[in-house]
Amino acid sequence: MAALKLCVVAGTRPETIKVAPILWELVRRGIPHVFVHTGQHYSHALREQAFHDLRLAPPHVSLSIGGIPVGHQLAQMTPALRAVLARERPSAVIVQGDTNSALAGALAASAEGIPLAHVEAGLRSFDNAMVEELNRIVADSISDFLFAPTEVSRANLLAEGHDPVRITVTGNTCVDALGVTLPLARSQSTIHARLGLAPRGYTLATLHRPELVDQEERLRAVIEGLTRLGASGRQIVFPVHPRTLNNVRRFGLEPAFRSIPRLVATEPLGYLDFLVLQADAALIVSDSGGIQEESCVLGVPCVTVRENTERTESVDVGASVLVGHSAQAICDAATALSARRAPWISPYGDGRAAVRILDTLCAAELPRRAQR
Repeated sequence: MAALKLCVVAGTRPETIKVAPILWELVRRGIPHVFVHTGQHYSHALREQAFHDLRLAPPHVSLSIGGIPVGHQLAQMTPALRAVLARERPSAVIVQGDTNSALAGALAASAEGIPLAHVEAGLRSFDNAMVEELNRIVADSISDFLFAPTEVSRANLLAEGHDPVRITVTGNTCVDALGVTLPLARSQSTIHARLGLAPRGYTLATLHRPELVDQEERLRAVIEGLTRLGASGRQIVFPVHPRTLNNVRRFGLEPAFRSIPRLVATEPLGYLDFLVLQADAALIVSDSGGIQEESCVLGVPCVTVRENTERTESVDVGASVLVGHSAQAICDAATALSARRAPWISPYGDGRAAVRILDTLCAAELPRRAQR
């Protein structure tokens, strides 16, 4: 069999965090690989700082396709990735999750006839209005290797008729990443001192999803929920995503936002600083799927401001409550969750997901498919 060579595609900070354990394991095993970053997240805090915090070398290829309308990203990423794959001819392509970068990588691999491995396969919100749902369904449908993080994800894939031979339950690579980076974060971050925070003395808030922050009434309602939480005596720490800040200003909500009692608003933070804030929060209010998972692993309850979630496992074990976009529901869930710190068992695995992923790929025959 020809020597294994893998290509790993990512474009956002959450993707980078979740592929980092795979990249570490590739280096540890001495497996030739190419790391391609699309540039979907293009701010320093969401890109270069993440490479530094995760102790990753810069990507071998940076496409810098960021800062353009979402609808144009696939049109630029897919041919650019095809050109990289045509030049590098890897044995397989690894994509992660449900972003436009993941879908572009999947489409490029399929078009070039290169076997495709989808990490975090089988997640389903069952809401086709979410572009991420369509991205992951398409990626799963053309993947040769379906790396499901949990048995729930595996069951979703089987229900859709996917070949069980292609499915491997690996655990979630976020657990691998947390095991390495949390001790590092605690040894290096000074975020508590810089912001004047006491562990367990604050609520951490993050908002970024278009279906929330692009809609004025929903964003207004969540700001009102945070205002009520602040008025009840909770300190609110809010690293503000650029998209969220832009919409707060566009909708004329900045006065309301700045009037949230006990608000500590910051620019986007580096991963290590954010991880310490997350691990030591009393409560998290977020619309992020990745934070929903990480908070479950870290033992911190999460009020999830979404109507549905593809991370149903965290809801099932009681680590997270879905509240939609209602100010009152946010407050009610915060009260209910405040006394519920970590009586649950994390469903996301034992921190060896990257090992299982590479064990599977190293043991597989990777025949090249016909180009399309």
